[in-house]
Amino acid sequence: MHQRLYRALAAFALAASSTLALAQNSAPVSSPDPRSPEGKRYLAQPLVRDLFFADPSAHVFNGRIYVYPSHDVDAGIPDDDLGSEYAMHDYRVLSMDRIGGPVTVHPVALDVKDIPWASQQTWAPDAAYRNGTYYLYFPARDKAGVFRIGVATSKSPTGPFKADPQPIRGSFSMDPAVFTDTDGQSYMYFGGIWGGQLQRWATGRYAPKAGDTDLKQDAKPALMPKIARMAPDMKQFAEPPRDVVILDEHGKPMLGGDHDRRFFEASWAFKRDGRYYFTYSTGDTHFINYAIGTSPYGPFRYAGHVLLPVQGWTSHHSIVEFQGKWWLFYHDTQLSNRNHLRSAKVTELTFNPDGTIRTVNPFKD
Repeated sequence: MHQRLYRALAAFALAASSTLALAQNSAPVSSPDPRSPEGKRYLAQPLVRDLFFADPSAHVFNGRIYVYPSHDVDAGIPDDDLGSEYAMHDYRVLSMDRIGGPVTVHPVALDVKDIPWASQQTWAPDAAYRNGTYYLYFPARDKAGVFRIGVATSKSPTGPFKADPQPIRGSFSMDPAVFTDTDGQSYMYFGGIWGGQLQRWATGRYAPKAGDTDLKQDAKPALMPKIARMAPDMKQFAEPPRDVVILDEHGKPMLGGDHDRRFFEASWAFKRDGRYYFTYSTGDTHFINYAIGTSPYGPFRYAGHVLLPVQGWTSHHSIVEFQGKWWLFYHDTQLSNRNHLRSAKVTELTFNPDGTIRTVNPFKD
């Protein structure tokens, strides 16, 4: 009898604590000086500790920060080059009034079962706002296993969002990032090699036998991310996607063999002092890099590292200005030490007088 009572009370306490954690998560303070498996001290701590959130796309709406991340789950799938272990199936929005303040984890904003065209793997999303409507952009595999990019809408920045019945026409691959210029025009950047399938679109058509990694053409220009101007309704492209060309120090397109600098995934763009910054992940070398241009379309000249390698295989980020400072949102595997269970973090981003970015080390030592 006492054992049954104990189990019932324990279950009630666990349910109550989980419900409270979903409603409100304070920026965590764990052990005084948590360290990585290699003994390094982390620069920042996870925004949320009881759920796993990655690929944090941060935006400022109505004076508040909203973060649109992937929601990592453990599906028991081994790691592979196609990212099969990243079996995310829904989205939840995080929000906060200030950096370092309490973080609210909102209810499910969109689930893959409510996306008519999608089958699985709701990977890194982004969001935008226009004329009273919030737009959630997301990649997912269609019924044939091909990644497409979809859009869902809501009157609230936290959802719930209703997905359009079909993906964006002409969309493919993954990692959508929507940048709205100062003139009000919006553009979507997207693409990712390996599991993101960009290498299978090199000819303009989907080629399932094009490989699982890249084109393995190290001496030729690397696969580039894509850009398309958005239509006024923010639900379709206003033009066919084109390459976002990243140039090296000699003004030549980055080569496929330049793994420390070439594009892999995780596009993000922003504008500062009249310059356009295109930032991205190098994937298998684990850098977040940036390049600078004079137009949203580029070309962008490589300028350096934004973020050095974090703990874990993937690196994905966003950059946003808030309350007079610039902030870098990113993720690592501090809480799980497993590649597919990641935690979102934030740290300040600073610039040199010439507009270059001061590289962030995700560890204090």
